[in-house]
Amino acid sequence: VQLQASGGGLVQAGGSLRVSCTVSGRTLSMYYMGWFRQAPGKDRDFVAVISQSGGTTYYADSVKGRFTISRDNAENTVYLQMNSLKPEDTAVYYCAANLGRLSGGSAYYKEEIYDYWGQGTLVTVSS
Repeated sequence: VQLQASGGGLVQAGGSLRVSCTVSGRTLSMYYMGWFRQAPGKDRDFVAVISQSGGTTYYADSVKGRFTISRDNAENTVYLQMNSLKPEDTAVYYCAANLGRLSGGSAYYKEEIYDYWGQGTLVTVSS
């Protein structure tokens, strides 16, 4: 399975950006998908996750109400729509895939449970 993240770039604070993650090699619908991010000099942190059907999502408190995760299984692509961006959102954004079942009790926020990772796409928010 290969994950390819794209769509990063430079945006002003308050602006919007959408990053994408395209999956190849296996059908996207087999996986629940997460987005993580890693700011310079910091650990990689959980951002959002979406179930295989798209019916369940969870978000980090820091992005709740500003970011929206979605998926198009027919296009084998997962999206992260980022609105009201802040300089502290600057990071490399990674997508990840897990074959399990997503629930509130899942450790979906832990990067070690994911089976596959994309290479990351850089998002820079200027003040």
